[in-house]
Amino acid sequence: MNVPPELLVIDVLDEDAGLADVEDSRGRTYQLPAEWLPDAADGAGYRVTVQDGTVHFTPDEHAAAQLRERSKQTLLDFSDEHDGEHDGDTPEDRA
Repeated sequence: MNVPPELLVIDVLDEDAGLADVEDSRGRTYQLPAEWLPDAADGAGYRVTVQDGTVHFTPDEHAAAQLRERSKQTLLDFSDEHDGEHDGDTPEDRA
């Protein structure tokens, strides 16, 4: 079974514990053993592929920029307004 590649970026590398706090391209955060990630360092990015039940972490120098761009787009798309409501409107304004 082939799965499309994901991106992964190390947020914080804890060398003492041997763990990397990472974020993936779906916005999930979790910890992985640092030894799984080639040349692990804060901010390092990887392309993650799963093929035939094996996970591969391939260094990708563009992964961090792509995740930052995704995060910016998510923030731009976010709106906390409800249909028909705008900042500053009072209940009377909407009536």
